[in-house]
Amino acid sequence: MCTIGEAGQNGVCKQRPLICSILDPNAWFKPERLHPLVESLIYWRDVKKSGIVFGAGLITLVAISCFSVISVFAYLSLLTLIGTVAFRIYKSVTQAVQKTNDGHPFKEYLELDLTLSQEKVQHIAGVAVAHINGFTAELRRLFLVEDIVDSIKFGVILWVFTYIGAWFNGMTLVILAFVSLFTLPKVYENNKQSIDTYLDLVRNKLTEITDKIRVALPIGNKKPVAAAESEKDK
Repeated sequence: MCTIGEAGQNGVCKQRPLICSILDPNAWFKPERLHPLVESLIYWRDVKKSGIVFGAGLITLVAISCFSVISVFAYLSLLTLIGTVAFRIYKSVTQAVQKTNDGHPFKEYLELDLTLSQEKVQHIAGVAVAHINGFTAELRRLFLVEDIVDSIKFGVILWVFTYIGAWFNGMTLVILAFVSLFTLPKVYENNKQSIDTYLDLVRNKLTEITDKIRVALPIGNKKPVAAAESEKDK
């Protein structure tokens, strides 16, 4: 396990990405890596906008958990369409009565450029491929027991997930993840120092236990070749 100072530039431990980054908040909460709009929403820079997005998203997810996705999508789309048509008619009547020519009420949104450039698509694809390759390589290392101690820790995490899966269904986990997305980043930002202090204590304790296990299990206690040859020379 690595400390926060040993994490790489991307906030992930270079030696043990999957295991180490779980207890490294800097690997999870890095607002500078986010799109400005996303960062503004989940860190509640504008409380009104974040509240609207959070409320609408939570209501949608709860509705999906109770009804079919098709029904929720159809009803939400229908309500949106009724709202935009009613607003369009209202603005047209208002302009006719007041004899003004303000134009289309949604002109600003109609002129938004929603197209994706080829460069943007290639960049997103490149980032996705890099993450997939790294994740696949890490899973291979854990499942094929390159390091027995890390594989045991991974097994404990999977065992914990079996209980989480028994307690919650998939949609409940999605709702919890959505709520966490809008709460944990702000909580960590406001209490960064104290949270890092407690996590360092936990991380150091886990490192101590891991070192003891490595000593007790020769198969998990790897020594560099140069160090082994040096011991033989002595």
